Amino acid sequence: MDSPDPLHQPLLDGDRRALARAITLVESTRPDHRDRAAALLDGLRDANRQALRIGLSGTPGVGKSTFIEAFGMMLTGQGLRVAVLAVDPSSARTGGSILGDKTRMERLSRDPNAFIRPSPAASQLGGVARRSREAVSLCEAAGYDVVLIETVGVGQSETMVAQMCDLFVLLLAPAGGDELQGVKRGIMEIADLILVNKADGDLKAAANRTVADYAGALRLLRKRPADPEGFPKALPVSALDGTGLEGAWSEMQALAAWRRETGHWDATRAAQAAHWFTEEVRAGLLARLETPQARRRMAEMSERVASGERAVRAAAAEMLESLRGA
Repeated sequence: MDSPDPLHQPLLDGDRRALARAITLVESTRPDHRDRAAALLDGLRDANRQALRIGLSGTPGVGKSTFIEAFGMMLTGQGLRVAVLAVDPSSARTGGSILGDKTRMERLSRDPNAFIRPSPAASQLGGVARRSREAVSLCEAAGYDVVLIETVGVGQSETMVAQMCDLFVLLLAPAGGDELQGVKRGIMEIADLILVNKADGDLKAAANRTVADYAGALRLLRKRPADPEGFPKALPVSALDGTGLEGAWSEMQALAAWRRETGHWDATRAAQAAHWFTEEVRAGLLARLETPQARRRMAEMSERVASGERAVRAAAAEMLESLRGA
């Protein structure tokens, strides 16, 4: 039997440095690193540790980082260990990433019970890092109680985030009724909680009106089997003074407990595992197009199609056939 990876035991012991190194490993595209990461993740399955996975998205300027810091500090203050996986926008040209979350969450980043990991989105849809799901699994193995996954913004990527989370939270700012028209219906349909931030000072009344608007919209939009009575909900919160954070956390715990008791939790996690297996196979198939030989063949066939020498379908069939033996 092969000996366990050197990162295996330190991870189980909750070593933050080992966790950071393990996430770097799963994010690597080197074939040897990918093989090692797969073996490490497989070996950690026996630990069977589960955290509450919370996906968090929101419109630009809503104060996601401020909210996460205030919410995370509240949780660590209760003795919980919190991991934050913040996916930053990347440059399509250079692949560079802002990676500013640690500077925006200065207090939380110094908390010994917290772990913050910014990850570049690279070419992934809407800013969901391809390896975010594996990073979540590593955080669970390291013994974190809550994993917060922050997305770049409101867009198609949120449906992907929902496939790796137990709860999905949408953070919005106080606004007029027209703002409701700007939030995609698909996002509203997957949100378990809508939190209207900045419900303090002069904005408090506007926040309460916004909560009422969204609560009404949620009642009209959907009712899912995985929702107990009263969910999804819209609540006012203030990351600035902490108002509503305890209440929001209580609602999250109540929803998670209900889903565990009714079997929805296990069923959802099983469906998510099957989904990511399919996605991993698809990614592997697409990776075959990235070899130098495949790229040359693609360029050649593309030129022949563009010149009218070959029909699109016939050229595609020939390309796929050539990949069979790749």
